Amino acid sequence: MIVCMVIRLLQSAKNVRRMSILTQAHMRARLCATRWPSLKRPLIEKKINYLSNFRLPARCASFYIERKKGDDVMTHDVMYRALVEKDSSYEGIFFAAIKTTGIFCRPTCSARKPKKENVEFFPTPTEAILHGYRPCKMCSPLDKPGETPRAIQTILDELNDTPALHFRDDTLRKRGIDPAMLRRWFKKHHGITFHSYQRMLRINAAYRKIKDGARVTDAAFDSGYASLSGFTDTYKTTVGVPPSHTRTQAVITMMRIETPLGPMAACVVDEGLCMLEFTDRRMLETQFRILTTRFRAQVLQGTHPVLERASRELAEYFEGRRRAFTIPLVLPGSEFQKRVWSELQQIPYGTTRSYKEQAEALGVPHAVRAVANANGMNRIAIII
Repeated sequence: MIVCMVIRLLQSAKNVRRMSILTQAHMRARLCATRWPSLKRPLIEKKINYLSNFRLPARCASFYIERKKGDDVMTHDVMYRALVEKDSSYEGIFFAAIKTTGIFCRPTCSARKPKKENVEFFPTPTEAILHGYRPCKMCSPLDKPGETPRAIQTILDELNDTPALHFRDDTLRKRGIDPAMLRRWFKKHHGITFHSYQRMLRINAAYRKIKDGARVTDAAFDSGYASLSGFTDTYKTTVGVPPSHTRTQAVITMMRIETPLGPMAACVVDEGLCMLEFTDRRMLETQFRILTTRFRAQVLQGTHPVLERASRELAEYFEGRRRAFTIPLVLPGSEFQKRVWSELQQIPYGTTRSYKEQAEALGVPHAVRAVANANGMNRIAIII
């Protein structure tokens, strides 16, 4: 009998410790779970996706997530395969620590991959550091995913304040920035070169001025162009119409917003926000094509009051200081899609619904597939 009591006490202590670990893990999961698109397929989730179980074995640096990602259970083998394949969908889920070098990396690190027996995995950078590992200088695991380097961010801030500025290669070298490196960074994160990015900012600034009533000549020279003919040709190529037709032509302004879950592409028209998607989403190019067709407009890099407001409210949301958004939304789509998206916004914060439950809430219990398809076409992540 005494032996049984001792065993029960030990089991109770073990359960208390495990619950404490689970509580900490759930707090971490709430911050990064939205990055797991596989969870969005079986469930329609409002704001937060939940990790069902997160168990850390005692005295073991590696961990096991009792959750299926697609058809795989998160074991050491699955995480090692994701590390070798540089699978970005695992970004934020684990960090790989290399025993032979003493560093820890992101799953997408481009460094040479170690042998399986020389790797252990951690759920957070803090735990990797506490076990004696230092951050990799190549993938910078302590930074936000896709975070803009400080030197590049300084240039972007200057361009946003004064779009007429023109950074040439010699100017960049004087600042200690390699033009080739900058070109590669923009191609990777914006899909265009740095000089194309500058050109779009200047044209967007000119578009706003002409739209507000400025003369074409004044807008051209204020935007940094030395000749009116050069401005007219560039404007027509970029916007799709000559400057004289600006007042009847719409433009979609796009900005890259960095979040703890990774960079997002935000697009607005004058009426409000029309797209907010993570930049690694596979359907991103399709969504851009849909928007340009619906609005009959070109997408240009630039700034906009709605974009600045969206960036500010997203930052407050991820800091835990906001649950509802006040950003005006523009949702082009069919009447059924708009009903589905409207119902999505009625799901209480922190709760989930299945597609079936969502179909029943809409009064069409047999249209589960249609509801799922409309949910997949939602272009406003996090907010809807």
